[in-house]
Amino acid sequence: MNAEAFREYCLKKPGASEHLPFDDRTLVFKVGGKVFALCDIEDFTGANLKCDPEWAMELREKHEGIAGGYHMNKKHWNTVSAMSDVDDGLFFRLVDHSYDLIKSSLPKKEREKL
Repeated sequence: MNAEAFREYCLKKPGASEHLPFDDRTLVFKVGGKVFALCDIEDFTGANLKCDPEWAMELREKHEGIAGGYHMNKKHWNTVSAMSDVDDGLFFRLVDHSYDLIKSSLPKKEREKL
């Protein structure tokens, strides 16, 4: 996984937008104004992605490249390493899952727009 492929995949999601709210290197992807992914664009080593708490624990036990979210609520966020035992297919699946979790938390009118 590389930064360009990750960015392109995130931006293909309906209603997705990118922002630099913290500094000029932490790229944040949002849907409906809520964050579903974050990464360092200058030193892309992976990304923080939201995850169902039970699945998050299971993933962390199975994959060395998945840990509790760096600077995030570790119950609900994972840091997924790009240079690890997490292949691109699983990485993209985790992006989908994060996006879907955030989208499902949006008000009905907002979801219907997407």
